[in-house]
Amino acid sequence: MAEADPIRLRDRIDAGPRFTANDAERRNQRFHGADTRALLEAVLTLGIAGRVAVVSSFGAESAVLLHQVARIAPATPVLFLDTGKHFAETLAYRDALVAQLGLTNLVVLEPDPADLATRDESGLRWSYDPDGCCEIRKVRPLARALSRFDASITGRKAFQAQTRAALPRFELDTSDALGRLKVNPLIDWQADDLAAHFAAHDLPPHPLLEDGYPSIGCSPCTSKVAPGEDPRSGRWKGWDKTECGIHSPVRPGPDGELPPGYEPVF
Repeated sequence: MAEADPIRLRDRIDAGPRFTANDAERRNQRFHGADTRALLEAVLTLGIAGRVAVVSSFGAESAVLLHQVARIAPATPVLFLDTGKHFAETLAYRDALVAQLGLTNLVVLEPDPADLATRDESGLRWSYDPDGCCEIRKVRPLARALSRFDASITGRKAFQAQTRAALPRFELDTSDALGRLKVNPLIDWQADDLAAHFAAHDLPPHPLLEDGYPSIGCSPCTSKVAPGEDPRSGRWKGWDKTECGIHSPVRPGPDGELPPGYEPVF
């Protein structure tokens, strides 16, 4: 059954938002219990989220989402933030995975040279202000790129961290005043599901995974993780920081309530 609310595209002459919290909640209700492929087909081929791009770090688990996107719509834009601080292994893995999966629209985003010159001339801002470093190298470049899209697709999973435990499949991007959606098609996947998908489709692992890096970001801010630890505990170790800023954690209200649509989907 078609949805009652129209899909809002940026090229419409319309002062209202592209999407609202109610739009996100309706999509969560519509796709409650649906499998990931059905959700991605609706997003990538039926236009239920308008113009979309995948945001990928080409990290430890990225191949699962990228494989499914490639099977449905290989020309989907895949945005990669080249911060200038990645492991060499990540860059090589990115290129190999793009070639293997047949993705045809990799978009590499880089920091503004003027920002680097004025706010991180030494290249060491990560060592004393990791939030500021992420702002320059990730948040700003991604915001510029996403201004052309109505929604972004992420590879976040609930099991990765407590800050992601309550995320729904569709949510409003809090960084965008015009109502951009974020789509989280793998939010209810578990580690065993990911491993099974890698094995079933002969997907290559990130080369740093076997070295003890279950969550891989920029090299100065990524540490090995001991068995049994939170998979993201190696990110910004020693800092009170759990996200780079392109994904902000959900903050409950005064009575512990979550925003509309943020009830767990599993």
